[in-house]
Amino acid sequence: MKNLLLAQSGGPTAAINATVAGAVAYALKSDKIDKVYAGCNGIKGIIEGRLVEIGERLKDSEQMHLLETTPASALGSCRMKLKEDDKETFEKIVSVFREYNIGYFVYTGGNDSMDTVLKLSRYFKEEGIEDIKVMGAPKTIDNDLPETDHTPGFGSAAKYIATSFAEIGRDCAVYDIPAVTVVEVMGRNAGWLTASAALARSEGNTAPDLIYLPEVAFDIDSFIDDIKAKLLEKPAIVVAVSEGIKTADGKYAAESHQSGAVDAFGHKYLAGTAKFLTDIIKERIGCKVRAIELNLMQRCAAHIASKTDIEESKALGAAAVEKAVEGVSGQMTAIRRLDGSDYKTEIYSVDIALVANEEKVVPREWINRAGNDVMPECSAYIKPLIMGETAPIYENGIPKHFIL
Repeated sequence: MKNLLLAQSGGPTAAINATVAGAVAYALKSDKIDKVYAGCNGIKGIIEGRLVEIGERLKDSEQMHLLETTPASALGSCRMKLKEDDKETFEKIVSVFREYNIGYFVYTGGNDSMDTVLKLSRYFKEEGIEDIKVMGAPKTIDNDLPETDHTPGFGSAAKYIATSFAEIGRDCAVYDIPAVTVVEVMGRNAGWLTASAALARSEGNTAPDLIYLPEVAFDIDSFIDDIKAKLLEKPAIVVAVSEGIKTADGKYAAESHQSGAVDAFGHKYLAGTAKFLTDIIKERIGCKVRAIELNLMQRCAAHIASKTDIEESKALGAAAVEKAVEGVSGQMTAIRRLDGSDYKTEIYSVDIALVANEEKVVPREWINRAGNDVMPECSAYIKPLIMGETAPIYENGIPKHFIL
């Protein structure tokens, strides 16, 4: 029998460990898998030979539940980009796989992680390595992976964001003086997370009053006009804005306030959009302003994770191992939403080449004509993904976590 290797990469989420739990649960029942290993800190740790056996430990049901409900990446993460011409690195990976008798490798992550799956599977094919199967399992709060209806991690982040906006809206509504609160939400090129703020609206709560996504060119003058118009309707307004909003020339609106630093994949680090906008509001309108940056809190809020998100994440992890055992390689497990009035899905897999380095954004028709709100179709798409609550194990009043 061969062994299974699991690893995580990219930004953490509230659901990524549930994917690992699903994968381990399937492996423990398989008669084709002997041991289950975790690669510490993704492909970087694998190259360095930092593998830990976790299968035996997760035979304990409490430990498995802890893993499912633990936020962030319990196996550790990295942002390492494999270079296709770096044969030495690929040879090192193969040598580690051989040392630990790895026959199945499941890598959980987003766009950049699927790039690693693509490059590994291509290398194995070119080198005639047929006894190691590589599968991707999707993960990203940004919900920007193509070929899947949605991505694990997004539903839980959306639930946290919608809840936060509902609470912020209630807080801001207690005063009767003109005030604008701008809340910055993660989202470089895709505005799915910011769009989820619309789910906060309910009877007696209109927040957020305005929503700006990176899919529509951002104009400062139009933004100020929108703010002025809303202030005529009510004294205090709340604005949801993606960190990655861009002007018509393609530049990030708050680029002058950002460091310009980039990660291993060339992505700029973004922050400060809300502060940039509140400075302009204060200058042009002169009312009370407040900038809120949700930042890391939206990624790993496991205390308010979506049960739907956790269950789907487990199913995708299990399916990735199942496919690998069946001999499938170079694919990613994905979710297909079925037609009908009730929310139902099925799990399938797709060629990794269709996913890696591609990006899914909010359709323009799901954003209003003015570019300052989302349409009902967008909220209807997101709503089922935030449903249900999980049951973390508490210790001394706070949730207990799985520690590798």
